[in-house]
Amino acid sequence: MDTPEEIVDSPTPWVARHVRRYVETAGASGHRWSGQDTLLLTTRGRRSGKLRRTALIYGRDGDSYLVVASSGGAPAHPAWYLNLVAEPQVQVQVGADTFAATARTASGEDRQRLWRTMAAKFPPYDSYQRRAGKAGRQIPVVVLDRA
Repeated sequence: MDTPEEIVDSPTPWVARHVRRYVETAGASGHRWSGQDTLLLTTRGRRSGKLRRTALIYGRDGDSYLVVASSGGAPAHPAWYLNLVAEPQVQVQVGADTFAATARTASGEDRQRLWRTMAAKFPPYDSYQRRAGKAGRQIPVVVLDRA
């Protein structure tokens, strides 16, 4: 019998609490956070090889899910983003629905269109981009397609 692989939740305490509540209630508590829909994203650590899980605000573009690698406008990309660039096969949980997905970073006009979608959903993203831009970073918009 295979033992399920351990998943390490976000090292940020309030995010880890959010993730635990989300998992324990199959999204009944946690899917909505501060008026926003959230999903759980599980990536494989690019250095550790461990499964890593975090909660993120999401949007939709047709059948695809969208997340933004903002890290609050920090000068560096968040670890979860670096992990999915190294290994784009991820796990996603939206409410009670858990599924495998393939992640890709939007670019060009597609990124601009999807950025507008996400910034309309969560306006602080625009100020995060201004902050990140001062360090030369463009915040990625990630498209998650069900595998």
